[in-house]
Amino acid sequence: MLAIYATTNGHLTRASEITEGTWISLTAPELSEVRQVAATLDIEPADLQAALDPEESARISLEDGYTVIIVDIPIKSAGAGEGVYTTIPLGILLTQTTITTVCSVETPVLTDFVAGRVRDFSTKKKMRFVYQILYRAASMYQQELRLIDRRRQEIEKNLAGTLRDSDLMELHSLESTLVYFATSLRANHTVLDRLTRYKRLEQYPDDMELLDDVIVEMRQAIEMTSIYRDDIKGTRELFSSILDNRLNNAMKYLTSITLLMAVPTVISGLYGMNVSATGVPFAASVHGFGIVCTLTLAICAAAAWILHKKHML
Repeated sequence: MLAIYATTNGHLTRASEITEGTWISLTAPELSEVRQVAATLDIEPADLQAALDPEESARISLEDGYTVIIVDIPIKSAGAGEGVYTTIPLGILLTQTTITTVCSVETPVLTDFVAGRVRDFSTKKKMRFVYQILYRAASMYQQELRLIDRRRQEIEKNLAGTLRDSDLMELHSLESTLVYFATSLRANHTVLDRLTRYKRLEQYPDDMELLDDVIVEMRQAIEMTSIYRDDIKGTRELFSSILDNRLNNAMKYLTSITLLMAVPTVISGLYGMNVSATGVPFAASVHGFGIVCTLTLAICAAAAWILHKKHML
């Protein structure tokens, strides 16, 4: 979809054609729309389509007459559970008069500008617009990171109950998300570092202050990602320890039951031997069977008490 916006008297409005100071928004564009924008702005179509490749890495490059900036933004994985995300590229192309954004999906990073939820926004202030986009992206990372940690805490609460395979799988998915976030945030931070050094991009004092804020937010997101990865690693290790402990307890219980069952088995085996009855205790007594059963139960009860005192039953 191709949409053209322009700031007029402090308000964002739709425009019918590309002119100086407009913002061209391409969301999952068709090839004809890409060619139209490329021909109008004298941009290589391949640079416009670069952000549509999910494997494209974050970068910044200075081309003849325009600048290409590609950063990674978070997006919820299709069909996945809460807190499971991946990252996709967002392309920003700057010419002398316009700014163009390209993304394969509709993202809140850009829709917030259209909805008027971003203060001091103007399509004519290109570099400030770029920094505002990056700031929104960094804030979105932090928001999703908090959701991931909240979901981890909910899974951790289930440790006292029944451990389910789905919890372990979800924990693995959350950890994979943090790996994607860490890689993308480091690449985005590299792009920000290069933005501060390029003299070709006109910088204003207010823009530099906003850039400093973006760098701080990006570093904070990187730090949060590192902390939450450690938290998930600790939760996963706790899962493993609890499972091992429960398995050990189950084995101790089964071993104790086996020991108790061995007592009547041994006694009945001895009395079942084909020997003279004169040598077998209580063989000549009318109540011999009852006496043997009573002694067997007494021995089992004593063994059970000993095992209980040793916390094995």
